[in-house]
Amino acid sequence: MTAVGLRERKKEKTRLAILDAALDLFLEQGYESTTVDQIAGAVEISPRTFFRYFTSKDHLVLWFHDHGEGIMLETLESRPQDEPPFTALMHALRAVLSDMEGSTPEDSERFLKLRRLLDEHPHLVGQSVARGAETERRLAELIAARRGADPDEDQLSHLIVAFAMSTMRVGFECPRRVGTVPEITGRMAETIELAERSLRPGWDV
Repeated sequence: MTAVGLRERKKEKTRLAILDAALDLFLEQGYESTTVDQIAGAVEISPRTFFRYFTSKDHLVLWFHDHGEGIMLETLESRPQDEPPFTALMHALRAVLSDMEGSTPEDSERFLKLRRLLDEHPHLVGQSVARGAETERRLAELIAARRGADPDEDQLSHLIVAFAMSTMRVGFECPRRVGTVPEITGRMAETIELAERSLRPGWDV
């Protein structure tokens, strides 16, 4: 293990410790009542150190968006340029599923705590939706580039992304019960297959 590798592992351990402490405090005493100072104190770090890992308390709630977006963007950029855009996006969604399926028990617990937090604090859903819109915009830029189109003008690129991301939302939310992570990923896989069967080949060209 190199010195750089050790530093990265230590940073990741600290990041997850902050996240775990924050989720527990949010669920125990309420999101609004929890301060950055309290989160930092629970991990025995300074607030200044907290801000090296997260830009704000809200950023903690959106950690899954950040992680999922990174996987989708990386996967989409790696797909063959002549692959149909919607197909490439379905591969990006399946990469997210694969990551979830390979998650540790600790990762799964964090994800389910976040789902519970959103259910108990509906006003946070708006932040989640806004963060999702940022991801869709970045994906639309990549899809438009694949199509040789202007992302600010090409409606089809945005529609392709909207269809793909709605597939993920339906998989997450229908049926409404949270369930276990394997149940959620199973529903998402079924929804992806349903979307692929429902659209005429070539519609996204």
